[in-house]
Amino acid sequence: MVDALMDGPLSNGDLAEAVGGIAPNVLASRLRRLSDDGLVIAERYSDRPPRHLYALTEQGRELAGVLRLLADWGGRHGGEGADPLTHDACGGPLEARWWCPACDEAAGDDAEDDDLYAI
Repeated sequence: MVDALMDGPLSNGDLAEAVGGIAPNVLASRLRRLSDDGLVIAERYSDRPPRHLYALTEQGRELAGVLRLLADWGGRHGGEGADPLTHDACGGPLEARWWCPACDEAAGDDAEDDDLYAI
């Protein structure tokens, strides 16, 4: 369900369609659980009848990024239904890299950079 919300907020009906084949009670239960876990937020846009748009929270967007990386990995290693991530502007393959915002430089680019793994 998180993957269906990666591109932006969806109504209950749009979300049910994006997920496909999910019973309304199961959808409601999963949305409630994702909301309780702080991954999804519901914003009411109609009072009569009550209707909501569901969107990822910041924590949910972080999880979505992880899911995209896993899908990319699957696409590069022959996983079904997953294509490697590409740059919209040029179509070239994208790479994920560790970045240190404090130093403003990439970490782990060379074999001698052990700082990447410091815990």
